[in-house]
Amino acid sequence: MEEALRKHIDDTVRAHRVVVFMKGNKSFPQCGFSAQVVEILKKHGVDFHAVNVLADHAVREGIKEYSSWPTIPQLYIAGEFVGGCDIVREMDRTGELEQKLAPG
Repeated sequence: MEEALRKHIDDTVRAHRVVVFMKGNKSFPQCGFSAQVVEILKKHGVDFHAVNVLADHAVREGIKEYSSWPTIPQLYIAGEFVGGCDIVREMDRTGELEQKLAPG
């Protein structure tokens, strides 16, 4: 991955406490998995930044390399990669996500 792209992704992850790299946006997710992650975050009332990977092919491919995770969506909390849809759903079910989302 080119350094400028890595820096752009890194800056985005660090600039926002909660970031979702997703297909579509908060108001109009464009895949079921992205929609599920958005709904879970909304249920918790958390403010989050959404990055539409469909708008930028370089980011769409780069985020997979950045996290070493092959799928979208990807959730980051406090600069840390949390996981994709299945992991977020499981963390929500166990209460672990609520703990991670709690203010620092």
